[in-house]
Amino acid sequence: MNIPKNIKMIITDFDGIFTDNSVIVNADMTISRRVSFKDLMGVSLLVKNGYKVAFISGEKNPIIEMIAKKFNLTEIFMDVRVKIDVLKDILKRNELALDEVIYIGDDVNDKECLEYVKTKITVPNANKKIKTIENIQITEAFGGDGAFREIVDEIVT
Repeated sequence: MNIPKNIKMIITDFDGIFTDNSVIVNADMTISRRVSFKDLMGVSLLVKNGYKVAFISGEKNPIIEMIAKKFNLTEIFMDVRVKIDVLKDILKRNELALDEVIYIGDDVNDKECLEYVKTKITVPNANKKIKTIENIQITEAFGGDGAFREIVDEIVT
């Protein structure tokens, strides 16, 4: 991967990056998702090394809330329909340039954000329209199977 040295924040979608986009519908109609511990360790490594982490998710998800609490993350946005507006607000609030962030996403609701930033990354199981974005990098690991950690390992050397 080609990750610039001046990166200060990693902004990511959740479903499809930390998960394989599958949901398990339990008998009581609650929904469960599988998350890789490797990816959670990636969040820990970023925070311990002074990087900021933000989530912009189209869904409301208690797993994201748990991650935010565990790692004291403040830039957590869920149930977002237009992600680009949230991304721009995050950049402005944190006084970050487009080349100081990575955006990670996998589906059409991430397209505007991926096209907006300089360093854009997706996963092999992303939507075809995302994988064809100019200059996008694609991880070897699939979403939900260590893709986030793969990116982290390139950043934290």
